[in-house]
Amino acid sequence: MTLVNGEPLWELDEETLAEGACGFTAADVFIKNPACVAYTYDDLIVMPGHINFGLNEVDISTNVTKNIKLKVPFVSSPMDTVTESKMAIHMALMGGIGIIHSNYSMEEQAAEVIKVKKFKNGFITDPVCLSPQNTVEDVLRIKQTLGYSGIPITQDGKMGSKLVGIVSNRDTSFVDDRTVKVREFMTPRASICVAKEGVSLEEANQILKDTKKGKLPVVNENDELVALIARTDLQKNRDFPLASKDENKQLLVGAAIGTRPDDRERAAALADAGVDVIVVDSSQGDSLFQIQIVEHLKKAHPTVDIIAGNVVTPSQALHLIQAGADGLRVGMGIGSICTTQEVCAVGRAQASAVYHVAKCARKHGVPIVADGGIKSTGHITKALTCGASCVMMGSMLAGTDEAPGEYFYQDGVRLKRYRGMGSLEAMTKGSEKRYVWEDSKEPATGAAAVKVAQGVSGAVQDKGTLRRYIPYLMQGVRHGLQDAGLKSLAEAREGIYNGKVRFEIRSPAAQKEGGVHGLHSYQKRLY
Repeated sequence: MTLVNGEPLWELDEETLAEGACGFTAADVFIKNPACVAYTYDDLIVMPGHINFGLNEVDISTNVTKNIKLKVPFVSSPMDTVTESKMAIHMALMGGIGIIHSNYSMEEQAAEVIKVKKFKNGFITDPVCLSPQNTVEDVLRIKQTLGYSGIPITQDGKMGSKLVGIVSNRDTSFVDDRTVKVREFMTPRASICVAKEGVSLEEANQILKDTKKGKLPVVNENDELVALIARTDLQKNRDFPLASKDENKQLLVGAAIGTRPDDRERAAALADAGVDVIVVDSSQGDSLFQIQIVEHLKKAHPTVDIIAGNVVTPSQALHLIQAGADGLRVGMGIGSICTTQEVCAVGRAQASAVYHVAKCARKHGVPIVADGGIKSTGHITKALTCGASCVMMGSMLAGTDEAPGEYFYQDGVRLKRYRGMGSLEAMTKGSEKRYVWEDSKEPATGAAAVKVAQGVSGAVQDKGTLRRYIPYLMQGVRHGLQDAGLKSLAEAREGIYNGKVRFEIRSPAAQKEGGVHGLHSYQKRLY
């Protein structure tokens, strides 16, 4: 508590507060709204609060679903120019989570999930094994496709078989003949340090440190391989202390599906691959089709959390919560590449959507993810102080090194391609199911129905690597919460409803004043 001359800080009188001298409560802005106006992030400004804590004390951990907690409130969007396995891996390493897009085939999407789950392991219970009869060619193929070369060798090349050796990168470095059998160059069992079944992860990690080995096989009393532990995972744990991990020390990952019947088979493949959360991806989530698939997913895959959406009103949200959704995705037509509001005349300004849906979902203990409309760290802070638990970002992440695609130059600026999943280019790859729930045909001719684009294709500027960009976003959010007098996201969400978090509506002139102005020229550097 801050004291002045030994006394607590004075409290402002109710009359002055009621006059709006310190801004207005969220209820004043969004509910007592006689003009019937919906607000975007740019319309709002958060009022400052009293600071009695340091920046490093601000806690930005949060729940993305009822059961999944993240150290960082950031989610990468399931778009084919944003999130594949590389993005999902690095989002999880930095404390957030990535949602792999569904423009892949079912098998390809499941394989992307597996790549994320295999990247950082505790006990690897299903490692790739080879037999002594395999060749150098097999080892190199595994290294090329899976990215590692430390492979246990068992009698029949299967997990659970007797351990007879191990192959590492140094064993194959000087073997020129790719047809040489593994038995000729592997490290034999007698020279391998192993741990016995029942060893704790902490004890196994200590053995790795003491022996300075790259891999530690775990065997049972019959010397049969039951697990494997990798030293690289110790290094990753040291370098990424905020990493989002499951109970098996594997990275958290999500994946998107549609609402068509064949998406049930896709969901089963994703669940088998180890996905932690499935996002039911639809531009308008309040449909019979989505309710049915959410009900199915909760019954068929009870250990996998479900984020449903997209929604922008409490009535939409309530139906999906009733169906069993563990989280909600909020936003319709407000992404930088989205034209849904223009084409369909349906949607809602994002700040209003986030506030009203969050207020409803809070009663049922369901977190919401604010999806779209994020252009700066200030917008992230506004989304979180309007009630969101996390923000989902597309264009903010599409220019990073970890996003799919190659960089190119235009007018001297380094760019990457970025497109909406409602663009015609993305729809031809499979994302039309996000906007059209059935295989529709023209009633008169029986021909395939005309695709109506609800997004555009464009380019975004290079933002560098996530390893630098995510810490910048985190620090920006911490600064915003600190300036608002909020020590944690939990306190921010409480403050929305007890009046601690206060806002004002900005006029167009105020919005202009709040940005860079009055300069002949300037250079804007993020970090």
